[in-house]
Amino acid sequence: MESIFHERQEGSLCAQHCLNNLLQGEYFSPVELSSIAQQLDEEERMRMAEGGVSSEEYRTFLQQPSVNMDDSGFFSIQVISNALKVWGLELILFNSPEYQRLGIDPINEKSFICNYKEHWFTVRKLGKQWFNLNSLLMGPELISDTYLALFLAQLQQEGYSIFVVKGDLPDCEADQLLQMIRVQQMQRPKLIGEETAQSRDQRLPRSDVDQAIEVSHPFDGTGMLDEDEENFQRALALSRQEIDMEDEEADLRRAIQLSMQGSRRSEFLDSLPQNVPQLPHTSQTDSLSSEELRKRRQAYFEKQQQQLQDRTPKLHDKPSTPEADPGGDMSEEDMLQAAMNMSLESVRNHLNTEEEK
Repeated sequence: MESIFHERQEGSLCAQHCLNNLLQGEYFSPVELSSIAQQLDEEERMRMAEGGVSSEEYRTFLQQPSVNMDDSGFFSIQVISNALKVWGLELILFNSPEYQRLGIDPINEKSFICNYKEHWFTVRKLGKQWFNLNSLLMGPELISDTYLALFLAQLQQEGYSIFVVKGDLPDCEADQLLQMIRVQQMQRPKLIGEETAQSRDQRLPRSDVDQAIEVSHPFDGTGMLDEDEENFQRALALSRQEIDMEDEEADLRRAIQLSMQGSRRSEFLDSLPQNVPQLPHTSQTDSLSSEELRKRRQAYFEKQQQQLQDRTPKLHDKPSTPEADPGGDMSEEDMLQAAMNMSLESVRNHLNTEEEK
């Protein structure tokens, strides 16, 4: 479909694109259409002046802006109709009683001009096939014969005004070529906005936040963020805040765990017996040498052993040799006392060994 002439939307010049796509060439420019609009305004002014230039209606007319064009590039149906008259073409309202009485099947027509509010576009037959030449599309859209009537009915349902173009259109290369061949279209052309959005999405890999930020903020600092990109940046900022909050919560949980461990350790130390002999923290104790401390501990153990021996009856009948049977006539109290004596003896021997060293 490269041979088909198709102007894409620029500003609000859809009327110009509509006419050129219909005629399949650069037949009209904004300057030429503005000239037609000004001519229509002058003709209307002259009609109003017939009622008197001093009348209230005439003064009101002069103060009102033109209904045939505006600064954005919009042109009225009167401008389009007068532009087509140069080529001997006429516009008839598709759903008018006048045309409906003719009972013409849409596929037997040659072209249509569609209008909704301030947008104009052409649907034309090239060769033996129909094409939607809307300037908002990235390219021509193929319309089958069976779908054409449904397509026009859908436009009317959406509020479009449809005009049938009557007369012989100028010859064009696309019409001649498509008289000999038929084309197929595998995919509908996208709207200009859809193509831009898709290109932006391809430049923004969602799986890598760093790459997304790099693409959204070029290093050269140029370019303005549109609404979609601003929403994307706000989503990134919110996600980062959630990550920071999660990190802070994790740190807080670890701090609580450490605090609980320290508390349990403190409780464990507090639960230890408090009757363990401790040396008084005095200046005199601090001045004692390790040798003096050892001698005092030895004297303490000897004193304890002596007191135990004084409270324990002496055993003359039984030798205290390892070969003797400890379980003879000894009572449980005697056996306990003997075990304590052995423990004290081992401590004393240990102290003597340290002294020798």
